[in-house]
Amino acid sequence: MKIREQIEQLEYQILHPRSAKSREAKREIEEKECDLRTKFQRDRDRILHSKAFRRLKHKTQVFLSPEGDHYRTRMTHTLEVAQIGRTIAKALRLNEDLVEAIALGHDLGHTPFGHAGEFILKEGASYHHAKQSLRVVEKLANEGKGLNLTEEVRDGILKHSKGSSPLITEGNMPKTLEGEIVRIADKIAYINHDLEDAVRARLISETDIPKNIRKILGETKSERITTIIKSIINTTIEDGYKHIVMEEKIYDAMYQLRQWLFDNVYLAKPVVVELEKGKGIVKALYEYYLEHYEEIPYYHRYLQLWGEYDPKQAAVDYVAGMTDRFAIRTYQKIFIPKGWHII
Repeated sequence: MKIREQIEQLEYQILHPRSAKSREAKREIEEKECDLRTKFQRDRDRILHSKAFRRLKHKTQVFLSPEGDHYRTRMTHTLEVAQIGRTIAKALRLNEDLVEAIALGHDLGHTPFGHAGEFILKEGASYHHAKQSLRVVEKLANEGKGLNLTEEVRDGILKHSKGSSPLITEGNMPKTLEGEIVRIADKIAYINHDLEDAVRARLISETDIPKNIRKILGETKSERITTIIKSIINTTIEDGYKHIVMEEKIYDAMYQLRQWLFDNVYLAKPVVVELEKGKGIVKALYEYYLEHYEEIPYYHRYLQLWGEYDPKQAAVDYVAGMTDRFAIRTYQKIFIPKGWHII
């Protein structure tokens, strides 16, 4: 028996009945199975080795082009989501490989300069980073061939974000409990790690957090994350694995902390000033490439190769895929005049 088949068999013996099973996963295009890895493990590896994943290390999480090496980037955020997600999945006996694959792919479509860039493309092209992340793995990655990921991974990537509403509805929930884990792990990660970065940037201090929130969640990052994860594990088990849930008071405190971060960090003047500059760069580049479609590199014009001529989508794909530093360099090249010199 192949190693992959042994792993698939073990999943039925060890994992919870409501977990996603690798053997049952489906791809749009069926492939020859790997002797060593399950479908979810192969999906994880395809994402990890993609160019889009590597670009995440130079994309802003919150602080634009920060000085120092210890602020989060989109890549470190992604890895932290994967770690939190796997912790929850292991405790609940759900499929860790599926959780990790979804987590590693959930932010591949993010723009440069974080949500500032997303705001610009959303205005001009109905862009959403979750939909763009799905587009990356389905069409743009692998030189325009896509990664042919399983339905379970693609669904989790698309539905990892519930936008501004904390409400859970059946229509926008992932089809797997593993997808639900990534959805909440994303929130746990960015709330607590953005808070830590804000303390490092001296925008706030830990003691500025409202006392009622600290009393419920804890005084430190570690205590808060542990409190939330324990609540998820215990409450989900007690609830019979219907959904990935937590105690109401923990849930409310977490979202109060999220709102407090918006008011005191995300909308703080030093952050907003720099992100407005990022918005300006993304807006200028997007509008430029709308008018100069021919300057978009050929490998970002796959729609034309597929017979779907769409300059607007090509501009979105190209600009959204840029790293912060590449966007800045491209902006300088296009819009900043060069001095004349005599040869």
